[in-house]
Amino acid sequence: MAEFKNVPKWLHSTVDAFDTFLRVPATVTSSGSHVRDGLDIKRVMIIAVLAAVPAAVFGMWNVGLQHDLANPDVSWGLWQRFWFGFLQVLPLFVVSYAVGLAIEFAFAQIKNEEVNEGYLVSGFLIPLIVPVDTPLWMLALAVAFAVVFGKEVFGGTGMNFLNPALLARAFLFFSYPSKMSGSEVWIANQTKIGALADGITGATPLALTAECKEGIGAITSQFSFWDMFAGIIPGSVGETSVIAILLGAVILIWTGIASWKVMVSSVLGALCVGYLANALGATAVPAYFHLVMGGFAFGTVFMATDPVTSAQTETGKWIYGFLIGALCVVVRLFNPGYAEGMMLAILLMNTFAPLIDWCVTSSSVSRRAKKIKLA
Repeated sequence: MAEFKNVPKWLHSTVDAFDTFLRVPATVTSSGSHVRDGLDIKRVMIIAVLAAVPAAVFGMWNVGLQHDLANPDVSWGLWQRFWFGFLQVLPLFVVSYAVGLAIEFAFAQIKNEEVNEGYLVSGFLIPLIVPVDTPLWMLALAVAFAVVFGKEVFGGTGMNFLNPALLARAFLFFSYPSKMSGSEVWIANQTKIGALADGITGATPLALTAECKEGIGAITSQFSFWDMFAGIIPGSVGETSVIAILLGAVILIWTGIASWKVMVSSVLGALCVGYLANALGATAVPAYFHLVMGGFAFGTVFMATDPVTSAQTETGKWIYGFLIGALCVVVRLFNPGYAEGMMLAILLMNTFAPLIDWCVTSSSVSRRAKKIKLA
């Protein structure tokens, strides 16, 4: 960490964080062999945030759209819907970054270390995976819990074994379930609107699936596959549009920030379990519907690929991603109390990622030892 003249020692971490936020530090190595690369952790985090921007922008517009559809007296255009959604979602971002960064800065100052940049991504993702009407004080508690108990107690960025953003959502879901499920939490200001327009529901496709086990008609009567793929459905702010999420996936894969192996294997795992359930008659919902419902796409692209909490070995990434997709569908099909399974699947596999890597490396070492012995 750079030294700053005329700056109190207890402020060095804070000043250093702002000094290096948008520029490369002036300090360089003078001797020895070192890797020289313009891509550092700040740039990696910024690219991850940029990849999530399409989902955020579409989510803001969709918030306005859902409010428009739910209110018989409102008929807005494109920009009116986006502006309404922007004003509804902006407080979520403000609270997420204000609380999370305040805690990170405080811990950095106490430990006299550099401020970690990991929360740049987590702070952007948390508002995208919660309902738009989430009370701000609840969000603040969830962020504080995720940063303190999900990151800092383990040593900060790079040392956590659970995804902080998903940990915040898990805190909200298990602490305040009524604010994270049902048909009244997905549309902004729905309690102020009153009765919904005829034929309009605030329930998500996953909620309809859980409520109506007898067939696919419960979903298709409200939403088509294209509606779910495009994202014009109720849901968490950034999780509805698969198109916007795929744009982010292209950015992450093209820049090498995220592993395509985890993404592909997660899809394969979901399809395998989904088609098996179809073949056994366990559900009438087509397997491919799971790819566009709930937080599957968003979790696969932005959460499962977290380089800190996912598997590190190449073979391990295939196993890790496959199990996430498979577990997600299993939870959706056989846990009536929790329609969405992606959060639990990723958090569970976060805990098993080190074991998967250990098994992969141990197997590789054993095979090499046998080859050497035979030789």
